[in-house]
Amino acid sequence: MAKGLPKAFKKALWVYHCNSGSCNGCDIEIIAALCPRYDAERFGIKLVGTPRHADVLLITGPVTRQLVEKVKHAYEQMPDPKAVICVGNCGNTGDVFYESYNLVGPIDNVLPVDVHVIGCPPRPENIINGVVKAWTKLETLEAKA
Repeated sequence: MAKGLPKAFKKALWVYHCNSGSCNGCDIEIIAALCPRYDAERFGIKLVGTPRHADVLLITGPVTRQLVEKVKHAYEQMPDPKAVICVGNCGNTGDVFYESYNLVGPIDNVLPVDVHVIGCPPRPENIINGVVKAWTKLETLEAKA
């Protein structure tokens, strides 16, 4: 276990999941991370239904023109300190959709991304690792405040 990790597990981390135009492959892997095999909830990682209660915004897929304002609005509703995790190659680079007429581009073009989780789709272990990195970042932000 990493040195900073026990300090990071002092409180539960609430995550709001937002699909900004993905194929749902990453979404299925996020659900797999919450299922009994990986059971991310035992570490205190919990999906919430509104960004107003979330510490982390977990985004999948590239940002489509129709969802730009909705993604920004979800980010603005989150209380500080907050973190953004981009899950999957499409959200990070555009991947196979990078030349599509209907995309604004990767999530970096719309929001500041704190953690990039790569893969098409990424493994649940990789997603959990990304959440732990965001968790550690939030703990350092709270310690400075």
